[in-house]
Amino acid sequence: MTTIAEGKLAELKQHANNMRQEIVKMVSAANSGHPGGSLSAADIVAVLYFHEMNVGPEKVDDPDRDRFILSKGHASPVLYAALAEKGYLPKEELATFRKINSRLQGHPSKKMLPGVEQSTGSLGQGLSAANGMALAARLDKRGYRVYALLGDGEIQEGMVWEAVMAAGHYKLDNLVAILDYNHLQIDGNVEDIMNIGPVADKFRAFNWHVIEIDGHNLEEIIAALDEAKTVKGKPTFIVAHTVKGKGVSYMENACGWHGTAPNAEQLAQALEELCAQGGEK
Repeated sequence: MTTIAEGKLAELKQHANNMRQEIVKMVSAANSGHPGGSLSAADIVAVLYFHEMNVGPEKVDDPDRDRFILSKGHASPVLYAALAEKGYLPKEELATFRKINSRLQGHPSKKMLPGVEQSTGSLGQGLSAANGMALAARLDKRGYRVYALLGDGEIQEGMVWEAVMAAGHYKLDNLVAILDYNHLQIDGNVEDIMNIGPVADKFRAFNWHVIEIDGHNLEEIIAALDEAKTVKGKPTFIVAHTVKGKGVSYMENACGWHGTAPNAEQLAQALEELCAQGGEK
């Protein structure tokens, strides 16, 4: 496994914790949004933005920047929290989440907010867009990499599997798809609604390199992303096993928090718990 300095890991953990606090605050303020799947993805997105990707507010038009596609667009709070933490927008703007005329709508809009590479929200489309960006890099002889974060309920969509087949066919080794595998979708357990397993075997059958990790273990996330860069002739699929609502006790593994906003009392408890895990209020 890749060796990461303790200081760097502590820094990444702090970023993820800060993002989780912003997620629950913005969803509570809007009284609307999707906290469960945003919290489950926070560690993955923190590593991407603060360790892995060549991105930043000064690089929004840089043709060599890496690309991140939040295919599960309803988890926009985790993307907005990361962009604010990275300096793309002031953190105070997060309070406008889902408000009329805000740049931070319920699903991310490329036209409204710099740093959003693809407007998403209609589930199943993000990987196709990521394929196009990865192909463009090859045609333009650019070295950037493309990362797409998918939901486990989302990959029940048929369009995803067309994109999976195409990426394997075109040997897009500059593409990494990450599955936020928290096992819960809006209607219940993913395995009960429409079983996607054995998901790793399915991607391997489509000529993908597959890595399975604990999606909350920062070292495993980093090691998987490092391994992906060594793979030639295949795209990489990272199966990140996660916990819905991670970091907030009453939200963890609770389907009801897929798209429910915490009230003031619940928000206070969430922030207290997150602060106790090492964050600053």
